Amino acid sequence: MRALRVAVIANNLEAAQQAWITARVGWERAEVFTSGFTELDREIDAWPNAAVGFHAIEAKLFGAQRMDIQPETEALIFHLTDLSMKIRDTRLTAQGLLNGTAKLAYEVRESKADGGESRFSGTSLDDMRNNADGIETVFRIVFAAEIEARDPGIADALKTKIDRLRSLLGVPGLGNLDPSKLRAEGEELIVSLQMRLLFSG
Repeated sequence: MRALRVAVIANNLEAAQQAWITARVGWERAEVFTSGFTELDREIDAWPNAAVGFHAIEAKLFGAQRMDIQPETEALIFHLTDLSMKIRDTRLTAQGLLNGTAKLAYEVRESKADGGESRFSGTSLDDMRNNADGIETVFRIVFAAEIEARDPGIADALKTKIDRLRSLLGVPGLGNLDPSKLRAEGEELIVSLQMRLLFSG
């Protein structure tokens, strides 16, 4: 986000837009654990009521092609820094990550499948892909080995469901997305995560 601050000070619209897009990648992947910080999550990524955070900036930068976003940018950097400090001081539990993973799969399945979150910037499909990458990363790093040791079949089934979700998002554009298939795959993944991972703990 500091690249966005630099671009804003330089009044460089194109650089500011690119900095915003780059910042979104990390944020969307991290949502598997950021959703537990409810108040900060609202300040950073409020949607669809985008009065603050990423989407308030997006509306001006991409929707109106305006650069008067320094107050919003400074506020977002402050909240992201605050979140980073809180995460460092918080013990992330397997149950918390499971809840965040299931919640993120639900977001991809439901609200984002209806047209996406980042409409002004046109990055909604990338948002969903990055969400799915975050889900895959948490499964692989936190859960896969333990589940594999207990029941390889369950581990393979979960990996397959995550791969299928990611495959559905591998279309060239948002208009090529099949929302009904996405909802079905997302629902299967959510149920599997909630049931199988809970019982493996």
